[in-house]
Amino acid sequence: MNVPIAPKHIQKLVPYQPGRSIEEIRRQLGLEKIIKLASNENPRGPSPRAMQRIKEAISTLHIYPNSGIDLRNALAKTHGISVNHVAVGSGSESILSAVMRAYLRPNDEIVTAEGTFIGFYVLCNAQNLKTVTVPLKNYTFDLDAILKAVTPKTKMIYIANPNNPTGTAFNILQFEQFLNKLPEGPLVVMDEAYFEYARDWIEYPDSLDYRHDQVITLRTFSKAYGLAGVRIGYGVAHDSIISNILKVKLPFEPTSLAQAAGLGALEDRDFLTETIKCWRDNHRRLVGELRRLGFEIPVSVANFVLIPMGSAKKATWFSDEMLKRGVIARPMTAFRLPDCVRITIGSREETTFLLHVLRDIFEGEKK
Repeated sequence: MNVPIAPKHIQKLVPYQPGRSIEEIRRQLGLEKIIKLASNENPRGPSPRAMQRIKEAISTLHIYPNSGIDLRNALAKTHGISVNHVAVGSGSESILSAVMRAYLRPNDEIVTAEGTFIGFYVLCNAQNLKTVTVPLKNYTFDLDAILKAVTPKTKMIYIANPNNPTGTAFNILQFEQFLNKLPEGPLVVMDEAYFEYARDWIEYPDSLDYRHDQVITLRTFSKAYGLAGVRIGYGVAHDSIISNILKVKLPFEPTSLAQAAGLGALEDRDFLTETIKCWRDNHRRLVGELRRLGFEIPVSVANFVLIPMGSAKKATWFSDEMLKRGVIARPMTAFRLPDCVRITIGSREETTFLLHVLRDIFEGEKK
């Protein structure tokens, strides 16, 4: 055989492993009642208006997409900015990947935290980029440590606020101090995938309020808008940054159906309002029960909670015990927090079932 050999950094990669599906667990364990709380999806499903928009767009599938210009215009109007400041793609990860292609070269460095979004690590490794990481502080991005790690080789800083997988967020004062101390040069990627959940926190810094020339803000329709399956996200930045992103992203991205879904989701304000209400109620129930059971839970302003278990062995045991009882949670080894488990906030029915499972595991253990 004369099969081409991939570069060493590609050979070392491990394919991304998504959360396990309900169908997979049902086949494996034979359980009837199974809930998936592993991937931070919206338990209410997609917006009805988004689904209607998709149906209306189906008849045009023989026509190439228009590269998302309709959604770019709608987002520009929503945020009160020029369309030249907006890029859309197949999820915010697509925009992040385009940013890396447009701005980073082999010897450049990226500074971020140890214990953040796994998709970011995957993209860095796939492009053989050097990543400098600093520890989280109280499970939150330590902006002072981030700044101290910046060198002349630093060309990008990646920050997730709220952070995935911890759900924590830094406040307005901390962000403003960071911007005031930020040296010229590095592009700052602000990943705000969970913005819609966090924005009601009075201390939450909406990065779009600052319009800093070195900052690009990433957001997604996959979480609060319930459109994870169609892959649609966007970035907002200085028009020169957006111009460079548009030069390197796929020309017909996003798909027609994804754009249609995004347009419908933006129109459906009632759906978003009800989603946040559902999340808030069940978040309170879950965190209250976890604390009653003796867990110290980092304060989360996203649609999930992180449960520190004390050791990787205990985290694996907990995930397995949950799975045996029909709850799919997400162990955090790949996110570089091996002693933790992440659980998505589900619907009221799912949360009730989850609370029953937690009591069975931990109170049953004491009997």
